[in-house]
Amino acid sequence: MNAFNHTSPTRQVRAVIADDERLMREQLRARLTEVWPALEIVGEARNGTEAVSCVEAWRPDVIFLDIRMPGLTGVEAARQIAQLDVGDDAYLPEMVFVTAYDQYAIDAFEQGVVDYLLKPVQADRLQITVRRLEERLRQREPTHAEQPTQPAVPVQQWLHALSARLSGQTFPYLKWLQASVGHTVHMVDVKDVLFCISDDKYTRVQTTDQEFLIRKPIKELVDQLDPQLFWQIHRSTLVNVNAIAGIQRDERGRQQVLIKSRPDKLAVSRSASQLFKGM
Repeated sequence: MNAFNHTSPTRQVRAVIADDERLMREQLRARLTEVWPALEIVGEARNGTEAVSCVEAWRPDVIFLDIRMPGLTGVEAARQIAQLDVGDDAYLPEMVFVTAYDQYAIDAFEQGVVDYLLKPVQADRLQITVRRLEERLRQREPTHAEQPTQPAVPVQQWLHALSARLSGQTFPYLKWLQASVGHTVHMVDVKDVLFCISDDKYTRVQTTDQEFLIRKPIKELVDQLDPQLFWQIHRSTLVNVNAIAGIQRDERGRQQVLIKSRPDKLAVSRSASQLFKGM
């Protein structure tokens, strides 16, 4: 992993390039220098694992990810990045996939919330991506904080669906959760689950009349529960959309989800607030 630190009197947009082929990294860097001279490329990664480490170390605004990389693929790395705990629940870099995939795969990208570039990267197509990125980053400025353009929640769940589509595999969603109460194992129907909240070791699973603890973190449940039924409204919280009674704001203006027939108020991260845009 090579890091480059450039000092500047003003805040620059920072990027990481991840590709296992050195020539491809150099070509993309050269193209970016041409069409986006103000961009600061702070790091390069040769595989998916290094890409995740680069994001943890540098917290870039943008990451360019090759789809095919050894170890973690670009999509697998993106899924890990979307769940990183970097001390700011609103943080998630804009993602651009660099791919040589055919039109079938490109259709999947065009339905998503990230951008893509075809290899070899052409300057005119890159200019379109740069304009999109600049607009998305502008929307992230404090004056637009209530309307982020790329919420962390849909990204993570969309990446799971994209991974399944590109691999040609389907991953059935859980219908039951196994929860131990004393010496008894309970089978909890996921439709009865109102919300799930994780701490360091356990996840609290709440139904209308009972609470269970399971040893499965939210970042695993996100992939295993139907995203049409469960929304990740915070890095540590999943909520059943059918259990949502409404949305309110606390004294600091932050959104909270109200749960039907319960007093719980679940915090909504700023990066997930677009899920309730207009409410």
